[in-house]
Amino acid sequence: MNEQEFAELAAGAALDALSPDEQQRYHAALVAHPEWQSIADADAVTAALLAEGAMPVAPPIDIRSSLLARIAQTPQDGDAIDVDPSSAAPTDAGSAPAPETPRASSDGLARKAPAHPLRILFALAACLALLVGVGVGTVALNEHLNRPASVVALDEITAADDAQQATIELADGGAATAHWSASLGKSVLVTDGIPALADGETYELWYVRGDTPVSAGVFDAVDGDATTVLAGEMHEGDVIAVTIEQAGGSPSGAPTTDPVIVIPTA
Repeated sequence: MNEQEFAELAAGAALDALSPDEQQRYHAALVAHPEWQSIADADAVTAALLAEGAMPVAPPIDIRSSLLARIAQTPQDGDAIDVDPSSAAPTDAGSAPAPETPRASSDGLARKAPAHPLRILFALAACLALLVGVGVGTVALNEHLNRPASVVALDEITAADDAQQATIELADGGAATAHWSASLGKSVLVTDGIPALADGETYELWYVRGDTPVSAGVFDAVDGDATTVLAGEMHEGDVIAVTIEQAGGSPSGAPTTDPVIVIPTA
């Protein structure tokens, strides 16, 4: 057995697709040629990647037949494969098949016979697994890079050494939780079950420093839920407050209503 023949068996072994006779030949070849173990190991790793490297996806029902058809029809050495039935001599049932000989091309040079379809299929499947893995990784990376600013800020705050949070219950049964980090100068308000507002109204955020309110942006809650990063820099000891203002926020830059949420950070 030569190394190419062993590589064919190694691909089949990695896919658990060998017959008992092929398995015996495969293991005998490994004993006789321990230097070929790297081929078997590489195929085993590739097979493991095929099984575990991509999320399960239902393939088109005709993908296998289409792939095998393409393999059968596509020459692997760049030349067309001509088969002349009349050139095949019959053999006795007990005789071994004649070995393949290189085919001469139009330029007179000998061409190697194409690789075994199983080896080709194994290589194509490995490439497919790699492409699927790259695609899944690209989607995950895209989702990570396009996270909302409030989610990014919340992750940064929770990872900070001085991260803190406080939750209050709202009068109508909802809840609001403030997350902040004085060292980062950032805070995020998460609301759950906050009342819906009438048309033309919005919630406005405030940092209250002593007696001075500083606007920190406006937000709307979808079905009572919102995660909002407060604009501007938070100072240690600020009170986070929310008032109901006209759409766009208070025109005067100061609250016009009593706060519906008040969360001290000191």
